[in-house]
Amino acid sequence: MAKDKIAYVCSNCGQESAKWIGKCPNCGQWNTFKEIRVAPEPAVRTTATSVVGKGGGRPSPLLLRDISAKDEPRIDMCDGELNRVLGGGLVPGSIVLLGGEPGIGKSTLVLQTVLALPGRILYVSGEESAHQLKMRAERLLPAGKQSSDGCMILCDTSLEDIFKNVSEVKPDIVIIDSIQTISTDSVDSSPGSVAQVRECATALLRFAKSSGVPVILIGHINKEGTLAGPKILEHIVDTVIQFEGDQHYMYRILRSTKNRFGSTSELGIYEMCQNGLRQVGNPSELLLTQDHDGLSGIAISSAIEGVRPFLVETQALVSSAAYGTPQRSATGFDQRRLNMLLAVLEKRVGFKLMQKDVFLNIAGGLRVTDMAMDLSVIAAVLSSNVDTAIEPGWCMAGEVGLSGEVRPVSRIEQRIAEAEKLGFTHIIVPKYNMQGISKKKFNIELVPVRKVEEALRALFG
Repeated sequence: MAKDKIAYVCSNCGQESAKWIGKCPNCGQWNTFKEIRVAPEPAVRTTATSVVGKGGGRPSPLLLRDISAKDEPRIDMCDGELNRVLGGGLVPGSIVLLGGEPGIGKSTLVLQTVLALPGRILYVSGEESAHQLKMRAERLLPAGKQSSDGCMILCDTSLEDIFKNVSEVKPDIVIIDSIQTISTDSVDSSPGSVAQVRECATALLRFAKSSGVPVILIGHINKEGTLAGPKILEHIVDTVIQFEGDQHYMYRILRSTKNRFGSTSELGIYEMCQNGLRQVGNPSELLLTQDHDGLSGIAISSAIEGVRPFLVETQALVSSAAYGTPQRSATGFDQRRLNMLLAVLEKRVGFKLMQKDVFLNIAGGLRVTDMAMDLSVIAAVLSSNVDTAIEPGWCMAGEVGLSGEVRPVSRIEQRIAEAEKLGFTHIIVPKYNMQGISKKKFNIELVPVRKVEEALRALFG
């Protein structure tokens, strides 16, 4: 009888080694090699074949001109935000990986989507009991509405038993919650290990491609914020979706970091309510505080996340440093970029903030990475520093360079149209973006600026 082999696999990139190595030669990370037991090759091959089931004979090569290029009809998920992020719906035979922080609402999003879908769906849970899922489903269903007759719940962690139930049920969609709890008998290691996640995901991939049944995997993330398990997990799936947001705020962002069937620039926004996640069609109205007249340290920016423009409220507080070293804190914004903008404000504009504490917050709990936020950050900091409120009806969009110039930003017409739709009267834009744009096209007054000083002069006189 053949003995199991011992191998070492990098938990970050999946690099294999015959012995333990301190630093991975592939990705350069330290202390990432984990010991795994590899079963004999015949046993793995036999088990893999029996797990996947009927997948046809050996595939034969085809000429490129003989392959059909027609788009397959997508499965409507009955969720406009999820359909947008997926690229128009779920593709048959695809495998989707959904990741996010614990308690962010991954299972809630999938379960409430499943309850609204027609057809036969198999929801496999390795973390919760059937009673817990039933209680959650009753909470997510609207009052007076019954659940779909095609939703079936299976609480199991054995991959072999899951495929036996799949062959009996013949579902239209398979949900795995979560991939880190599933294990196969072909690998002698605990669930969630590098070898188990890799083997289970590979078997599910073969099943999805051979049967045409889409599979949705829910994955855990580690303390660094990346998906747990080997990097090969993200490589073999067709779509990787991140569910982001702060547990203490009600807003959630759904964005794709990899999509073989659509764009990765799409964005979905949800609001966490008592009865589940609610789609947010116009996030600008929810992200703006309705009454902030006369309050200093608040500036409105026209930002774009993905391809969706929305207006974000930037809040800043500047106070004298109580201790020797001034504090710099940013929530929802890159702190290193905040330090750079404060240096520009001090060097190019002449405002001394060396002995001041600066706190910055993006309202609503969102994390915005758009460079066009620079101008609103500087305006909010200066407004709090001089304790002078920005007049209502003003918003801005512009990237600030190290020399104090206001650099052009992308999709300026979409930003202007969003501000005009929400009733703003003035918008500060980079002067270089005004080429080819007619002011008569918009009912909002455009204020082009070339330097930070011009923008501050327009705001504060």
